Amino acid sequence: MKTVRDGSGRHYLLVKRSSDSSRVRDPRTGTERYLPTADLEIVDGQSALETAATAVDPDVRRLVTAVHDDRGIGLLVEFVDRGPIPVVELLDADDYCESDLHGLLTELRAAGLLVEADVGGQRGYDATESCERAVAQLRESEPR
Repeated sequence: MKTVRDGSGRHYLLVKRSSDSSRVRDPRTGTERYLPTADLEIVDGQSALETAATAVDPDVRRLVTAVHDDRGIGLLVEFVDRGPIPVVELLDADDYCESDLHGLLTELRAAGLLVEADVGGQRGYDATESCERAVAQLRESEPR
């Protein structure tokens, strides 16, 4: 599989290529169709799997790539549901050691899922809009 783009710049997954027309799949919808081969250009430097991943909303991709386990997902859900949470409360809420929690919070901030917040005069964190959208989409998702 290769990534190709048409004249308008839209990316597709190349399913089958022939001299006159090629079958391509739209990664966002999964639908396949034929396009003139002359209108398609191979996209160098973008793997077909990266192209396939564009079917998933960017906010959800950000969350999925930043979180390593259920505890991390649960932490983000808590921020979305409860709003800003002071660091002291986070340390009491789970059995994270301080350095592990700090590392996770740093990763989630770097991914754009959390922001620092003042919570009643204490240092804390809060979910970003991107995090809120991603959690909402994951909660609504249903299998095909």
